[in-house]
Amino acid sequence: MLVLTRKVGEQILIGDDIVITVLDSRGDGVRIGIDAPRGVKIQREEVLRAVTEANLAAAAAGADGADALKALLQSGATVSADDAGAGKPDT
Repeated sequence: MLVLTRKVGEQILIGDDIVITVLDSRGDGVRIGIDAPRGVKIQREEVLRAVTEANLAAAAAGADGADALKALLQSGATVSADDAGAGKPDT
């Protein structure tokens, strides 16, 4: 990891087309601006991690729901239009 000290207004160049500018420094936070081509993905690590964890949780919960749906379909149960929102099968 490269560690640099920059002052407000100073920039860091990455390759030929990515520029990071220090915009502000307050307390324990630093505001930066990133100028990069549209094709370059720029993501906050904590947001990406939260989305990944949510997707894993949804996939795990989906397995239980899929099993319940398979059981209902194999039993020949039907759901009427009135019960569709409540999830109550008609048997």
